[in-house]
Amino acid sequence: MSRPIQPSFDDLSTPLFDVVFCVLDLETTGGSPRDCEITEIGAVKYKHGEQIGSFQTLVDPGSPIPASITMLTGITHAMVYDAPKIETAFPSFVEFIGDSVIVGHNVRFDLSFLNAAAQRLGYERLGNDTVDTAALARRLVREEVRNLRLQSLAAHFRSPVTPNHRALEDARATAHVLHGLLERAGTLGVTNLDDLLALPRARGSRYYRKIKLTEALPRSPGVYLFKDRDDNVIYVGKATNLRQRVRQYFYGDTRKTIGNMMRELTTVEHQVCATALEAEITELRLIHAHRPRYNRKSRPPKTSHFVRLTREEFPRLSVVRTLKPDAIAHIGPFRSKKAADQVMHAIWDSVPVRRCRNRPGTRSGSCAGAQLGVASCPCDGQLDPRVYAQVVDAIVAGLDNDPAILLDPLREKMRRYASEQRFEEAGWLRDRHNALARALQRRHEWKALQAAGVFELVSESGAHAIIDGGILVATWHSGDVRPLLATRPTDAEPTVHETPASVEVAEEAALVWKWVNDAGARIDDATGFIAMPSRRASQLKPKRSSAA
Repeated sequence: MSRPIQPSFDDLSTPLFDVVFCVLDLETTGGSPRDCEITEIGAVKYKHGEQIGSFQTLVDPGSPIPASITMLTGITHAMVYDAPKIETAFPSFVEFIGDSVIVGHNVRFDLSFLNAAAQRLGYERLGNDTVDTAALARRLVREEVRNLRLQSLAAHFRSPVTPNHRALEDARATAHVLHGLLERAGTLGVTNLDDLLALPRARGSRYYRKIKLTEALPRSPGVYLFKDRDDNVIYVGKATNLRQRVRQYFYGDTRKTIGNMMRELTTVEHQVCATALEAEITELRLIHAHRPRYNRKSRPPKTSHFVRLTREEFPRLSVVRTLKPDAIAHIGPFRSKKAADQVMHAIWDSVPVRRCRNRPGTRSGSCAGAQLGVASCPCDGQLDPRVYAQVVDAIVAGLDNDPAILLDPLREKMRRYASEQRFEEAGWLRDRHNALARALQRRHEWKALQAAGVFELVSESGAHAIIDGGILVATWHSGDVRPLLATRPTDAEPTVHETPASVEVAEEAALVWKWVNDAGARIDDATGFIAMPSRRASQLKPKRSSAA
């Protein structure tokens, strides 16, 4: 039923108090690892705010140290003459780092030298999470300091260690700057490692100060609701990690729509869900209930549309907004009349069904469709009801059992148009074919869910759900049974067995079917059975050009 929810965010959501930070600094013979070498390594490790270890060694670069570097760092060739080479120092330093979070001031510089050494010595690149105090300072204190150099930041945070271009002292100064920045970050709700790692990316956001609205969000799957100052829901979304997903909105998304939404945002609410399926359906129900103005693509239509095969002496197709129990058949629902018209025209192109609305026998001649040979027409009273019944039977059989009856004529006509180089008309037919194929497949899935009755759906990850007539009734994980937080659709009870009563119900059933059809899911305790037509209503894919 449910694809496994991301099981754990332990690595990313570790409280900062429990994170082991390894603050490091390197001294080198120059600015590029391609032609320069490490001359000194210094590092300190902290946990719970206390130092738990340190590492320091000079490194013999194997080449002369430029005079300019000696003037800057004070490290001379005589000092490194008896020092270990990087081949000896590197393994010990990697062991010291372990799984800790690497911290440095402009840490990419230090990592470039370390990774170059790792590659040369046959080690893997360092895969640790990294924190750059320069990037954090740019986010947090840029307006308070003259510049973002380590010396300036150390003075700003009153570090007891003054940076002097020696590795260990600079690492200790960087560690003091880090702890000062962590205190500042805490005022913005940055309490865990994932928050800290994402913080530098937020430097472009005008609305970052509102990130405090996310402090209460859990790292759990669920649905979030954005509200404006009038308590109106302006956006609904779902996430496998609510806190992580919602905080991304505050990290400087430059899209105009997001900026407008963030300007109006005053409240963030959430609903924790037991499974991913519950989150998807709860999101759908809340969107239909609140019609948020920023859910533009998924906002529900004001009304649903259907294609009806009428029940009369000479049945015809009609686009309608309501279901009629005594009709021969319905297809839909569709989000727009345009979508319903496309499916109706597809069936018109497939079988010579009646297109006119005149009463039989009321005209002296046939309607235009009959004169062109593309439709049957009872207008002149000459159409044999028994002959026309075969047309109606073909439509019903195509809808219920064999979609090829309706789809194959469209394919053949499309191929003929293509061979005649009538490519635009062939494209129209392809689009109609695919629209009809989608509608038929959804219709078959709905009927299959209805025939299954009430059943339990179980995923490989152990998520459970109770489905009743295509509607999610309850969902749980790890034995915690409970109903959905959002109410079920008001029109969930079908008035016609063959099709959902609204777009909302249809979209929910499509989500349920997606999980039913998941390879890792199984169905338990069904009151009915699930069966689909032997032939699938397949869509046509556009051919790729063979040109290079």
